[in-house]
Parts: sequence; C-alpha cells; structure tokens
Amino acid sequence: MDLARRLAEAQQTYAALGPEFLRTVEQAAALAVGALRGGGGVYLAGNGGSAADAQHWAAELVGRYLTEREPLNVHALTVNSSTYTALVNDYPPEKVFERQVLAHVRRGDLFVAISTSGNSRNILLAAGAARSREAKVLGVTGRSGGKLAALCDVVLYAPSDDTPRIQEVHLLFGHLWCELIERNFAP
Repeated sequence: MDLARRLAEAQQTYAALGPEFLRTVEQAAALAVGALRGGGGVYLAGNGGSAADAQHWAAELVGRYLTEREPLNVHALTVNSSTYTALVNDYPPEKVFERQVLAHVRRGDLFVAISTSGNSRNILLAAGAARSREAKVLGVTGRSGGKLAALCDVVLYAPSDDTPRIQEVHLLFGHLWCELIERNFAP
C-alpha cells in the first residue's frame, strides 16, 4: 500500500472542488432550510459508509453542529433496527427505504439520497417514492451521478470515481451543508 499515493489522490480530489461545489452546497442547504421552515422534515438514507453519513448529518442537525439552537426535524432512515429488519424480512431488500419514504415523507419535505455510484437500487426506489410524494430530492453521489441524478432537484457530484475519495468529499459536503443549515436556525 502506498499511503503517499492515497494522500495525493485525496488532495487532487479536493483540489478539483471549486465554485460549483460551493454553489451546490448552498442550493442543497436552501432545500433543507425550505423544508424545515415550511414545517416539514429532512430524511436521509444511504448504504454502508453512506448510511453512516446519513446518521452523522442527522445527528449534527438534531443535536448541534457548531451552535446551540433548537433541534431540527431531521431523520436517518437507517437507524430503526426493528423497522429495518422487519422490512428486509417481509419485502425485497431494495424496498427498505422506499417503504419508509412512503410512510413518512410528504410534500414539502426533503429526501437526501446518498449513493457513491448513484445506482443503488434501494436508493433509486426511495428517491422515486419521494418524488411521488412531491418532496424535494437531494442526491449526494460520485462523478457520474448514475441513475440517481435524473431523480434529483439538486445533485452533489463528488469529482471522483473512487469510492474512498467520493466518501471524503461527501464528508466535507455534509459538514458544510450542516453549517449552512444551522446558521439559518441559530439565535
């Protein structure tokens, strides 16, 4: 393993971020603020490391990121183990998020679909369900956007095809996104 090469790859990926990345963060935060100010919620889902991102960002917004404020109506659809395991037992596994979106997401809400490839079937079905409920959809994905991009109102494209580099950009995106959202609700 060449750690210096991995560091250089990460630095190159971050160096590829520019004004468009910042505009996307601002647009994504505006979607969340609009949903929350309108009395709606923000619902996040992803698989594996993306599930961890969903939980991380939800925790920052229900708790606090940098500033003490009222908790925000934000939910990771990956955390209810009883619901999750019941759904994968009773339905095809690709429906695990779709069923939850159909149960909880409404017009005016925001669904955040996190998929490094943009082609995770369970995320695509959930994004489609959110659109059917007239919710906004934010996609957080890799360079190509995959099939997910076509289902989204706003898409963050990490400028890489390498999963670890994509996930590193997603972490930066998530922190900036949480900070901008929080600024709108801080006293």
